[in-house]
Amino acid sequence: MALVYDHGQTGIALLIIAGVLVLSIAAFAVAWRMHSFRISDEAVEVRNGVLFRHNRQARLDRIQSIHITRPFFARLFGAAKIELSVAGQDAKVDLAYLGSGQVDELRREILRRASGVQAPGSPGGSTSSRDVADEATAQPGLVNRRLQELLAPELDPAEAMAESVVKITPLRLIGSLVLSEFTVFLLLVVAALIVSSSWVHHAFILVLLLPSLLGSLGFYVRRFTKSARYSIAATPDGVRIGFGLLTTSNDTLPPGRIHAIEVTQPLLWRPFGWWMIRINRAGHASSHGSASQHHTLLLPVGRQADVDKVLGLLLPGLTGAETQHLVVAGLSASHGAGFTGAPGRAIVLRPFSWRRTGYATTADAVLLRSGFFWRRLMVVPLARMQSLHVAQGPVRRMLGLAALHFITIAGPVRASLGVIDRGLAVAAFESLSAAAIVAAAADSSHRWAAATVLPARRTGRHV
Repeated sequence: MALVYDHGQTGIALLIIAGVLVLSIAAFAVAWRMHSFRISDEAVEVRNGVLFRHNRQARLDRIQSIHITRPFFARLFGAAKIELSVAGQDAKVDLAYLGSGQVDELRREILRRASGVQAPGSPGGSTSSRDVADEATAQPGLVNRRLQELLAPELDPAEAMAESVVKITPLRLIGSLVLSEFTVFLLLVVAALIVSSSWVHHAFILVLLLPSLLGSLGFYVRRFTKSARYSIAATPDGVRIGFGLLTTSNDTLPPGRIHAIEVTQPLLWRPFGWWMIRINRAGHASSHGSASQHHTLLLPVGRQADVDKVLGLLLPGLTGAETQHLVVAGLSASHGAGFTGAPGRAIVLRPFSWRRTGYATTADAVLLRSGFFWRRLMVVPLARMQSLHVAQGPVRRMLGLAALHFITIAGPVRASLGVIDRGLAVAAFESLSAAAIVAAAADSSHRWAAATVLPARRTGRHV
């Protein structure tokens, strides 16, 4: 900059910077105007690109969820992004950015067509992100509407049944972060550094300790801001999961999109009765790490009553009196209580958890119980089970035991029983395999409302 100023070329430099900004804005505007999408009765098609045109389609019968993200700065301008998650690896279609006031209506329209509801006079049309955004900004009271959008709750109370809503209090969320494995690991590292300070220079300890503490603080802040305002509820469009403090997000899961469920309780959470729920779902089957955490973490922390509600939302068959007893037993019972358990000789391989290890079946799912220090209850819908695997190594063969693995799509939930009687494993393999075939043949969740006919909707525009 000093060289430019000394040569008297400040004006030229400012012109170059202004030209680059103008070209960047112009390129963004052109790309925005070339972004369009079309919704038909079979698929959602997105076209974008200026020099190189891209065309992506999401079949309605393969849509696994609809994810709406409102980044903080996009919220200031009334914009939002829709992500259609489709079964398959990296199979998603993005619509960015649309008017924040239109994304919910667009989601309802996509889910309505995906459900198979027949609405007379609703042919598929096409529109562009420019058209939707222009409509959002053409209405009066722009500033008031932006303030209402920023201050409004993530989940509109009118969209969900009050008795189905599960929320997480900030105090419980903070407590779950403090009593996490990360905190234990951090304390062990700090203790090791303090102990080693007797033969290592204090300045070197400070250099190692300070970045770790700052990084840990950032981890806690990120986890809290992403999980704050977490809520799960049943809506007419499916199970709705909302979260986020500054950048808000919400997921809508249509019926039948859950492939496996895992309810876990770390040892430090047991005195408070807290549980965590994770799921396997198509579309994020190969995702790992924190980037996909909020796509598979359904309940960061909740009490047993919250777990009962969430499981009832995901699998309505678990809300009956008999199945409710099995859920309670799977969470807290030490043995028996309707579960087929492991024999006493399994103590050789599972000295602490062999009594809790077992399985139970319902009309549409199988429940697996395991863990002593880290309690687990896994639920696999029979219609989503891909295969069943019985394994027996030399030690298990000598003890008359076997391992039973329930194969679903890849994800954080690995449904398996490490020890079970060999004869029971063979019987479970035969009975559950036959039940899974029957359940899959009767499954119609890809068109969960095909028999419903809606009246024609009065609107001045087709999306």
